[in-house]
Amino acid sequence: MRALRILLIIVVILGGLFVIVDRVAVHFAQGEVADKLKSSENLSVTPDVDIKGFPFLTQVAGGSLDDVEVGIKSYDAATGEPGKTIRIDDLEADMKGVSFSGDYSSATASSATGTATISYDELMKTAKSQPTDIGLGIRAKVVGLSDGGNGKIKVAVKVSGTVAGAIPIDRTVSVLSTVSVVNNKVEVRADSLPSVAGLGLAEDRVRTITDFQQVIDQLPGGIKLAKVEAAENGVKISVQGSDVKLAG
Repeated sequence: MRALRILLIIVVILGGLFVIVDRVAVHFAQGEVADKLKSSENLSVTPDVDIKGFPFLTQVAGGSLDDVEVGIKSYDAATGEPGKTIRIDDLEADMKGVSFSGDYSSATASSATGTATISYDELMKTAKSQPTDIGLGIRAKVVGLSDGGNGKIKVAVKVSGTVAGAIPIDRTVSVLSTVSVVNNKVEVRADSLPSVAGLGLAEDRVRTITDFQQVIDQLPGGIKLAKVEAAENGVKISVQGSDVKLAG
């Protein structure tokens, strides 16, 4: 019995040591991945990396990790225009089936899904915020974007000018718009056009103001836009991808 008790004590001690070593190893690995992500994606702040599952060391020995979560507070995505980016906030990505290269210098996830937010102020940079001629002596510009409820964006448009050289117009009208993903772009399109003092303005001219698209390209690891929806503080985006680079 004494020998059995000693054996059990040794097993418990070794088990405890294994847990400690495993947690130290996963903490170190998370830091290494975070540093590589910061460098490869040119981030200003080190991202959060959380390697799920226990034990970590047996996953590494098998050459892959089941689940890795990555959080990036702020990311400047390319827009297709030289020198112009759009800020994406609170990007949270869940990587599944993360495999390593032979020397552990790179890691690739078999699949990834995630969410993020584009603020309305950031999206306003794409809208027509400069007065533009829409015909009949009327000029218009977008002056605000906000949550319109039910997944819609409310677009506030200021119209001004003088009709027939005699009737002044200076007012702000709002339209509800649908936001969607079209060819890797966030597209905002008015469900119906505003009426401006009963004037018969050409639809295509008005839509040059109310409707717009924003390219969002080169997201971390090669993930792509999947879905967008208007929310209280901005446009919520869903992303997904396969063979996503986590590091290296």
